[in-house]
Amino acid sequence: MLIADDDPLIRDVLRDVLDDEPDLEVVAVAADAREAVELAERHSPAVVVLDVRMPFGGGSYAAAEILQHAPATRILAFSAYTDSGAVDEMRRAGVSDYVAKGVRNTELVAAVRRLGVQ
Repeated sequence: MLIADDDPLIRDVLRDVLDDEPDLEVVAVAADAREAVELAERHSPAVVVLDVRMPFGGGSYAAAEILQHAPATRILAFSAYTDSGAVDEMRRAGVSDYVAKGVRNTELVAAVRRLGVQ
């Protein structure tokens, strides 16, 4: 799995939470949309946990690019923005699921697992 978020604290926490699960493995971590695309092309992760607002194009740009190069990758948007505009933009870019930051860790892990098994 690939984690992409411009906040270093969020990246660290997500990596810790997801790597603590015995059946999940974080293969790469990106700080912006451009890096997320590059790392997804290199690693072809089953799941990408992607922030909506980040430098160099944002989550919708990254999602569309990732899916163009790795169409089997499933993308989970993970964002503080839950307004319908943000959600719709990400859905149009091909995001499989959308989870609001602040959910319990168990909910985030469950969402990643749902996407990883499809």
